[in-house]
Amino acid sequence: MAHFSGHRQPAQVPAHFKDLFTNGQLGAAEESNNNDQNEQENRPSNNNNAGPSDPACWVFGYGSLCWHPGFTYTKCITGYIRGYVRRFWQGNVTHRGCEGKPGRVATLVEDKEGITWGCAYRITGSTALDYLKQRECTLGGYATIDTKFFPRVASQDTPFSGEAVEVLVYVATPENIHWLGDDPVEEIAQQIVSCRGPSGHNAEYLLRLALFMHDEIPGVRDDHLFELERLVLEELYRRQIPLSSVMGRNPDRIRRDSHEDIRRPPSFEFTSRVPDTKLRCLNI
Repeated sequence: MAHFSGHRQPAQVPAHFKDLFTNGQLGAAEESNNNDQNEQENRPSNNNNAGPSDPACWVFGYGSLCWHPGFTYTKCITGYIRGYVRRFWQGNVTHRGCEGKPGRVATLVEDKEGITWGCAYRITGSTALDYLKQRECTLGGYATIDTKFFPRVASQDTPFSGEAVEVLVYVATPENIHWLGDDPVEEIAQQIVSCRGPSGHNAEYLLRLALFMHDEIPGVRDDHLFELERLVLEELYRRQIPLSSVMGRNPDRIRRDSHEDIRRPPSFEFTSRVPDTKLRCLNI
């Protein structure tokens, strides 16, 4: 079974990421122009005043960040990371549950053969990172790691053109106080259907994440997620809970893979470059 090897202390923000946001000057002008804007937005930033020397980094989302980032960003690209699988093993009492009745949210579990699909956001400045630290670490119990992200579609307007790029990832480990760990998938589904928190029903978290996978990365299997999706929908139906009562307000649409102006249908563009081969019939 996939597991975290050993028991390590929750990691801090990797130094090379932290250095990007702790120079003392970064974000000062931005804050002076936006003192009244406390809530981050789920849309790309239109600020084109950032200079080439302004630090930036990529953050990988595999849970609610896939459909509700809550911060401004300059680009969003779908892809995957290696060495981890997504599991609903983390408890939550601040967003999708409450004290004494925690909800279940996603975390990553080490698996050397694993692949986890999601999306990476390019962020610039300290505001988004501070927001994520509060949301994921202070309230959520997550630690930070860095790993390689592989984009789904190669692009000339990204710095990696299909190659891996380093990303910051928020991961819950067994050492945090909200950790629930593995349970039979049927019990996890029951818990999800039964929980609600300040941000909404726990089932919404799961179903919107599954919807992101179906819509944005069709054809990719995530057995744990999709089995939970099936069981939760069945349990909602059994309890006669209307789906509309758990889904809340539709989040703002996120334009991902913005370099794909047109989703092109399959073609034989590249097969036309294969050199001709003469075939010979043999009498057998």
